[in-house]
Amino acid sequence: MDAGSPSVLVVMGVSGSGKSTVARLLADRLGWDLQEGDDLHPRANVEKMAAGIPLTDDDRWPWLGLVADWIDVHRAEGEHGVITCSALKRSYRDLLARPDVAFVHLASDRSVLSGRLGTRAGHFMPASLLDSQLATLEPLQPDERGIVVDGSGTPEAQADEVVARLGLGLG
Repeated sequence: MDAGSPSVLVVMGVSGSGKSTVARLLADRLGWDLQEGDDLHPRANVEKMAAGIPLTDDDRWPWLGLVADWIDVHRAEGEHGVITCSALKRSYRDLLARPDVAFVHLASDRSVLSGRLGTRAGHFMPASLLDSQLATLEPLQPDERGIVVDGSGTPEAQADEVVARLGLGLG
């Protein structure tokens, strides 16, 4: 692995941004492990969101700790990985940041996100929480290792952009 290349990608953004789809494409193309961050949420968090109640920082910290643990295990074992995580606040990303971790923020405008959420089935996160997520979102800062990708394109084009901009070799 090139010293400058990330070993773990955190695909971030609000609900409906395409995190799961783009992360799956990246993991498949790169041959890296994939973890759906939502699967690490404690049951109480899932129930709260399903009821349309936004999570608080106190709700999120234990979940973010599990995301950080997944990252650390992969790094310790020398394994590459892609994990989805909303990572809405700088303080959350600071908990997850490592020298070889890069954030990939899939950014779309509210109308695109709302449209996607309106057609999504089988997910616990209701469209009614989009505004609270957008209000919580703190953009990546210049001192954070990461890129912002326009989320309005096709997932394939977004994955291509991530691979190209981060200089990730295939295989």
